[in-house]
Amino acid sequence: MNLELRHLKVVCAIAETGSVTKAASLLGLAQPALTAQLQRIERTLGGPLFERDRRGARPTALGELVLSRARVLLPAMKGLQDEAARLAGAGSDDTMSRYRIGSIGGPIIGGMVHRLSEAQPDAQISTHASYYVEELATMVLAGKLDYAQVGVCGDALPSAEYGLVWQTIAIDGVCVLMPEKHPAAKGVDVDLADLAEEQWVAGTGDGCFGDCFAAACARAGFTPRRMLETDIRGCVDMVESGLALALCQPTFRPPGGLTHVPIQGAPLRWRQVLGWHPDSPAARVAPRLISMASEAYQEAAARNPLYVEWLEGYPQLGAQQLAAA
Repeated sequence: MNLELRHLKVVCAIAETGSVTKAASLLGLAQPALTAQLQRIERTLGGPLFERDRRGARPTALGELVLSRARVLLPAMKGLQDEAARLAGAGSDDTMSRYRIGSIGGPIIGGMVHRLSEAQPDAQISTHASYYVEELATMVLAGKLDYAQVGVCGDALPSAEYGLVWQTIAIDGVCVLMPEKHPAAKGVDVDLADLAEEQWVAGTGDGCFGDCFAAACARAGFTPRRMLETDIRGCVDMVESGLALALCQPTFRPPGGLTHVPIQGAPLRWRQVLGWHPDSPAARVAPRLISMASEAYQEAAARNPLYVEWLEGYPQLGAQQLAAA
């Protein structure tokens, strides 16, 4: 006789109830039939699994070994069956049972996860944070992530070398984070040339604070002072202390005493995109994720009514028209 999962269930039931009679009742079997089945299992495994007397049934050393394996195998098989059922039954053209999303951070990822959780309460959703587009794209390419929600500086999408499909969610004019009492904080936007003498700080990772920022400053007629790079909390601390100004997205929520102001003419742009592998199951669900990401962006942008008003003069910016993916 070959050992099967149903045989492991019998062994576990006897161990849990402490009695062949009680196990038979639990499993809906006649006691003689269960006793005969236990004997066949013991012959297959080469020895008794339980010591049986008036006090019940207690596992032998061999029984403990079988139980230790059964308690791993049975839940694992149940999990496999449940996940397969969800994938086969609930996996329609616009859903998956598991979503693994990498992100550089910001309100879009939070809004996406919230919407996914509401739409599919039973779906497994996990996120992975990284400051670097290349790291996230590589993980999608390797099958470790389903999607990468990232931002890129300027007008171009991430490199096609990653082998992924990228779709734009929104394009924003980059803002300057500054104290509310800063002279440049009074207008609807700020001329970059008026900030030529400022010290600048930026967050770690990909962003506008490298070549794009230096080029924008050159077009404005100046070379920026030495640029500092640190984590986001460090950036905020330096701006709060009046030691530097920082670049930020308009969807960033500044702490009390700080504000962010768009740069006049939008010389720096930040493109929010979602990427996936074209041959993966995630590709068929991508339009749904793009729609959720767009809703999350618009919800976040609406919290900054001054920026929304400023956007009226820049129709090429803001949430982008969704295309079929």
